[in-house]
Amino acid sequence: MERDTTNYYELFGGEDFFADLVSQFYAHVATNEILRPMYPESDMKGAAHRLQIFLAQYWGGPTTYQEERGHPRLRMRHAGFHINPEAKEAWLDCMGKAVDGMNLETELREKLWRYLEGAALHMVNALD
Repeated sequence: MERDTTNYYELFGGEDFFADLVSQFYAHVATNEILRPMYPESDMKGAAHRLQIFLAQYWGGPTTYQEERGHPRLRMRHAGFHINPEAKEAWLDCMGKAVDGMNLETELREKLWRYLEGAALHMVNALD
């Protein structure tokens, strides 16, 4: 099986794309009654920065996340948050609105969305 060497970071639009996506996402989080309480006001900018550099690195951009934080260990890093199916859906709703606000070709949008859905499902750590 041939390895996909496509640099999606560049295809999506590089740093500007991920900065805009994350900015739009957190604008929706700010008004979401389920997600907003999970983000302390003092760390909103930090959370946005971490998400932006994580997504950029995941899609083939700079390795800033690894350099600043080490291995992503997403489930471990989110273990302290109560993430039930309702929170997952709230996250996907906010991220879906952000993705809809981006100018993406259908194929790229679908690839990004498949990843985001899988990542959101992977973070669920409670059933209530």
